[in-house]
Amino acid sequence: MRVQYKSQKSWIEGVFDKRECIQFIPSSKDPHRCTAECQVCQNLIRCYCGRLIGDHHELPYHWAASSTTQGQEEEWSVEKHTKKSPTDTFGTINFQDGEHTYHAKYIRTSYDTNLEQLLHLMLKEWKMELPKLVISVHGGIQNFELPCKLKQVFSQGLIKAAVTTGAWIITEGINTGISKHVGDALKAYSSQSLRKIWTVGIPPWGIIENQRDLIGKDVVCLYQTLGNPLSKLTTLNSLHSHFILSDDGTVGKHGNEMKLRRNLEKYLSLQKIHFRNSVLW
Repeated sequence: MRVQYKSQKSWIEGVFDKRECIQFIPSSKDPHRCTAECQVCQNLIRCYCGRLIGDHHELPYHWAASSTTQGQEEEWSVEKHTKKSPTDTFGTINFQDGEHTYHAKYIRTSYDTNLEQLLHLMLKEWKMELPKLVISVHGGIQNFELPCKLKQVFSQGLIKAAVTTGAWIITEGINTGISKHVGDALKAYSSQSLRKIWTVGIPPWGIIENQRDLIGKDVVCLYQTLGNPLSKLTTLNSLHSHFILSDDGTVGKHGNEMKLRRNLEKYLSLQKIHFRNSVLW
């Protein structure tokens, strides 16, 4: 469910881009060769970007994409085989979690987005406050259990550091792994205090489940955090206050978001923040 607020082209559309694959290159050397209408190809053969042939909408089908150069198969790359176009995915997410509703600002943008414009979005449009400290939490994306005492120490330490310093917490923002443990810590804190902690999730756009819920310009959307247990995709964590969905035109692949995240953290460290510190957990 989405509510449209603006119909005219916004400042965000003029500045931020999404990426989409524009050339199908088979991800494996498959002997099957035929036409674009072949259901075997459309259902089985994937591009290096992670999408099936049938998901490359309005693109001409040709196997010339897998042509060789000096006997080597052409290698798919973001720079060469994706194109940018104005983002169509930004607004506010409403997460329904039992009796509570959590709100988060979000945008889908290219992994090499302009950092000055991105920070302008965060400070001026999203009304965030420039941090005195950046707490960047890294860890596995797979689910894992923390012993009760260790989880308590982690949660209390993280929240205390963020509250006392006015820090931003930056994670991958997904509902698995270390990001989920950060969300659990924030949930326990939010039940005791009304003070907001800026928590920024930077996941790859291509690994997010229920993407269709998010597509829209200046929308307020209801997002379903219950994912398919058989899916390789994952949902967003509802306790994060902001999401930057890093896009390199791929599906089901991690990695591009780390470039955007590192660059943003470095850019923040160059701003006029009182302590010029960054903490890595």
